[in-house]
Amino acid sequence: MLFTSYEFLAFLAIVLALYYILPKKTQWAVLLAASYAFYALSGIEYLAFIAVTTITSFAAARLMGRVSDGEKRYLEGRGEELSKEEKKAYKAKKKKRRFLILCLALALNFGILAVLKYTAFAVVNVNSLLHTFGAETTLTVPSLILPLGISFYTFQTMGYLIDVYWAKAEAQKNIFKLALFTSFFPQLIQGPISRFSDLAPQLFGEHKFERKNVTYGLQRILWGYFKKLVIADRVLIAVNAAAESPENFGGVYVFLLIILYSVQIYADFTGGIDITIGIAEAMGIRLAENFNRPFSSRSTKEYWNRWHITMGSWFNDYVFNPVSVCRPMLAISKKSRKWFGKKVGKRIPVYLATVITWFLTGLWHGAGWNFIVWGLLNALVIIVSQELEPLYSRFRKRFPRLCASWGYGAFASIRTFLLMGLIRSLDVYRNVPLTFKMWGSIFTKFNLPELLSGGISALGLGLADYIIIVCGCIIMFAVSSLGKERSVRDRLYNRPVLSWCLCGALFVAVILFGAYSVGYDASQFIYNQF
Repeated sequence: MLFTSYEFLAFLAIVLALYYILPKKTQWAVLLAASYAFYALSGIEYLAFIAVTTITSFAAARLMGRVSDGEKRYLEGRGEELSKEEKKAYKAKKKKRRFLILCLALALNFGILAVLKYTAFAVVNVNSLLHTFGAETTLTVPSLILPLGISFYTFQTMGYLIDVYWAKAEAQKNIFKLALFTSFFPQLIQGPISRFSDLAPQLFGEHKFERKNVTYGLQRILWGYFKKLVIADRVLIAVNAAAESPENFGGVYVFLLIILYSVQIYADFTGGIDITIGIAEAMGIRLAENFNRPFSSRSTKEYWNRWHITMGSWFNDYVFNPVSVCRPMLAISKKSRKWFGKKVGKRIPVYLATVITWFLTGLWHGAGWNFIVWGLLNALVIIVSQELEPLYSRFRKRFPRLCASWGYGAFASIRTFLLMGLIRSLDVYRNVPLTFKMWGSIFTKFNLPELLSGGISALGLGLADYIIIVCGCIIMFAVSSLGKERSVRDRLYNRPVLSWCLCGALFVAVILFGAYSVGYDASQFIYNQF
């Protein structure tokens, strides 16, 4: 039961009704019951995995909390009797105990994720390695279930545990409330990845019915369905056609595919996030925004500050920053400065941390070499950009008027859009050598006349489909641009007639132009696979 199914719409209507009809003090319990019902309907066997994550995280956080409380009481009672060195040693001992508890919990939960998601990938690669060296042994590739949303709820809950260890969050004393934080159904499928300190007070608080919240929420849900069904699922037909027959669609078709898939994944992912945020908003709950006009970015670094923001901030806070200052990295930094000089040496640990972070980011997206290479290429582009920054800086100083112009900004944004789309095509072909081959065909056989003379229709879309896609994209990006300073909903709030007319038009567009035909599954979102 996913967001685009009729069953989900009925489910959501029942949940919203119960949420506001029942006493406010039970709202969090209604959400917990709804979340577990939603999860059970997606596969009752999945409940065991999310329950393990909840129970182990609850126990680990409580144990860390008890160690911290015991440390505080001990120091308050005997603080004056202990020397500075004794206090330091005692604190180090307790910190080590908390760290051990944290590591055990992280190892267990990330271990579950790794086994379920990456075992088959690992066995296939081991078999390939064995055959390369002439071994006749072939290991059996296991068939393991992958619970819905396991990457998202694992990362979110492990972030909570790390925050408890860092004393940025208090250990939750009610296991059922932690279960709600772990399983909150609107964000379970594709995020956003929330922080406990931001989301928990809202989940556990009481929310009265407010017409504005419900109206805004339903409007955003409708906007998400428009992006998903009218744009993303229509573009999907052409993307699948080009990806499934790469031998027939090289050259200019690859260039077109880069553009089409960029539009598809943006409309699909942001559409799903709009539905998620809209559902929460209708309940009076504010989730973190996950996108901020990414296609207006002028650099790769800026792009990743605007695209899938909560994932990027998670990896930055819980991977990049800790790796950058860990003891092994500090040792590497010291040796690098000695061997290569201060200027070069100080950058090596940062770049190593960047590579590690993006390697794990790619691996998080999926068990495949295409995802790993995707992550490493992003790291490479970011590192090269940082190395070239002095040249960029001199260029900006030499040509300030040019760099401040609209035209140069448009050039930089288009360049970034195409570069990110090129790297992202690894997700389409799912085969690294094939992807590189298709990239090469852009330069060796850019057969534009073939495309313009009717070849574009071979991708499975007619003229009407392309018109709908173009019009949909214009609407989508116009709304994004208008919402830069103030959201369109706020602009229309005091104009109810116009607002409802536009919502009615959007609803009709979803009904009339939504892609529901045979050939693809309109119930699936791209990020469900991650």
